Amino acid sequence: MILWSELAWLGGPRPAQNVALELSGDRIESVTTDLAQPPPTAERLHGLVIPGIANAHSHAFQRALRGRTQQAATNGSFWTWREQMYALAGALDPDSMLALARATFAEMALAGITLVGEFHYLHHDRGGTPYADPNAMGAAIIQAAQEAGVRLTLLDACYLHGGIGIAPQGAQLRFSDKTAEAWAQRVQQLKPVEPMLRIGAAVHSVRAVDPDSTATVADWAARRRAPLHAHVSEQPAENDACLDAYGATPTELLAGAAALSDRFTAVHATHISGHDLALLGDARARCCLCPTTERDLADGVGQARRLAQRRVRLALGSDSHALIEPFEEARAVELDERLATGIRGSHPPSELLEAATGGGYESLGWAEGGAIRAGALADLVAVRLDSVRLAGAPAADLIDALVFAGAACDIGDVLVGGRFVVRDGVHVSLDVPAQLRTAMASVQA
Repeated sequence: MILWSELAWLGGPRPAQNVALELSGDRIESVTTDLAQPPPTAERLHGLVIPGIANAHSHAFQRALRGRTQQAATNGSFWTWREQMYALAGALDPDSMLALARATFAEMALAGITLVGEFHYLHHDRGGTPYADPNAMGAAIIQAAQEAGVRLTLLDACYLHGGIGIAPQGAQLRFSDKTAEAWAQRVQQLKPVEPMLRIGAAVHSVRAVDPDSTATVADWAARRRAPLHAHVSEQPAENDACLDAYGATPTELLAGAAALSDRFTAVHATHISGHDLALLGDARARCCLCPTTERDLADGVGQARRLAQRRVRLALGSDSHALIEPFEEARAVELDERLATGIRGSHPPSELLEAATGGGYESLGWAEGGAIRAGALADLVAVRLDSVRLAGAPAADLIDALVFAGAACDIGDVLVGGRFVVRDGVHVSLDVPAQLRTAMASVQA
């Protein structure tokens, strides 16, 4: 297949013009720019072509909370929201998980997301009893991604405690494998037989996983060269509890457990110290920011500027899916920080777009994706330029306009591995609004 577009972003502040992409299998074989005219056999992609977008931090089941937690937000916090999340988690089973994750992943595809990092910790049946297939919930998520047509890194999360030194209770029992060794035995049964699937690991948080168990998870990931993610310093209370129990910050505790490396991604890292920043930078680790969730839960504004100064590479996620708007996640990194610091222009638009594409792919263990170059995965997104948001933007300013004004509804076509998943803004195999209505109704009954 040969694809042609008048504009394609190959990196940097401006798009290339008149670009032909020759595909072979699921890869880009060659990239040619400044063609006088399209190749005669080329299929045209309208608008601006960018690499596929990676959602590096997702809890798919939390999509069902959209719009349902705002009335309870008065004088609330992350901790009051968490109780509503626990109630939802307690009601799900593999069938409802499949329906909800499939609809959520398909919504992501419509928004230009071609790779999802699912931070998965809802493992067992009610009361913590394992299913006959101990990975039934994980299998439902894997099937959901397949049917939605997106790549998946299943970040299977170790979750053992209900807080530091506290036994799990209620819905938390469904998350816990009781020991890190039992977690490893269960995850070992997950086989990435599908070319669109990879398996990674996660430490839910220092609240839920003690240092010795964290070291076990980190060793499991290191021996497989697998990505390792963890929620880090999302809340000041998490830091306070960690300091009281261990005399160390969450990042320092993770460093002591040999969790930090170039395969590690700290999720949120909203309330980290200067020493924490140095540890992440020295380890060449990454940080995944989720601005729409972080502001929805009143978590605070991420420290993207300080992270960048320490050369901590960024990725982006939609987390609880208060919105699934990748360009909003990207611009919010800059715009939220402007409100907090009074400084404009800390993050060039091209760097924000890189965080949404290549940065996320690398974070999730797919370094061969997230870019338009020879040899890369043929995961591509065509953005329409005729909407009221982007119409009239000069080519020289188009990347700026896309990042700071683009929206999911501007996505025209999406290809994953050279195959169309979305055409003209419509999913090729799923009625996504109907899927969402059915899935939401099943968990709200």
